[in-house]
Amino acid sequence: MTHRLTASPDTCAWGYFDASLSAALEIDSGEEVVIETVSGGPDHVPDKDAGFHVPPELWEIHARSERMLPGHILTGPVAVRGARPGHVLQVDILDVALRQDWGWNLIHPLMGTLPGEFERKRIEIIPLDDKAMVGRMPWGLDLPLRPFFGVMGVAPPPGWGRISTIQPRAHGGNIDNRELVAGTTLFLPVHVAGAMFWCGDGHGAQGDGEVCVTAIETALTGRFRLSLHADMQLDLPRAETPTHLITMGLHEDLDRCAEVALRDMIGWIVAQTGLSREDAYMLCSLAGDLRITQTVNGQKGVHMMMARALLETGQDERERG
Repeated sequence: MTHRLTASPDTCAWGYFDASLSAALEIDSGEEVVIETVSGGPDHVPDKDAGFHVPPELWEIHARSERMLPGHILTGPVAVRGARPGHVLQVDILDVALRQDWGWNLIHPLMGTLPGEFERKRIEIIPLDDKAMVGRMPWGLDLPLRPFFGVMGVAPPPGWGRISTIQPRAHGGNIDNRELVAGTTLFLPVHVAGAMFWCGDGHGAQGDGEVCVTAIETALTGRFRLSLHADMQLDLPRAETPTHLITMGLHEDLDRCAEVALRDMIGWIVAQTGLSREDAYMLCSLAGDLRITQTVNGQKGVHMMMARALLETGQDERERG
């Protein structure tokens, strides 16, 4: 069964996660849900005479929804029946599609990876072509689009209270991992009954780092399959693509981020293959890729990617032996 959750003032939260919020939709484990999202505040919308399509619910959200904290407009939460703290939510990202023909990019003084070097605020509206799947940059470049959700997360631990969507943490949130496109899977530790899944912060394209503060921010529709794992232990988000395992380190210090992502990958390899911790550490050095996820959200991100085929080969050899 496939459910649908549209964006509206009743189904969107502007700027925050909060474990106390009631579910906008409840589904069973293993069911699919289509979620519509919007993006940006009034300053990020093109002029009405520019000819772009603006989802009408965006105006309603601006008018009726209070921006509780600095952050993104999220749609949700979707509760999964039977989810309990200590479970893991598997989010299969089945499809990601554009909802509008434009996106926006922001440079903001005192923010970004070079906060003191750009003194003028700039908001650029970028036309998007969903047929050619390109964004037309101001200087004429057609930049290939690779849409994904910058924010996917569950409710945080109740003791955290209401938190901004800007910083990624153990519940997921503003991970900004450009690998999480259609066809990939995200794993999130569950902290409250129902898990309470949210998404938003649609990106048309983003480089590793997201250095000027934003990607091409846009409205997206996502189709997800949400499944529970009661026998899986997880402290931080993980992901899988058709070709790679991905671990994620989140911290203010990039060195700590790298350590967390590496340590989690070592543990994952050991659990999956039976290799010793020393062998897994060596494999990470020889074949693992540490990549900077983003450097602009306060909590920075580093993710490690490991080719699945390398682990499967080693396991096959041991079984034959």
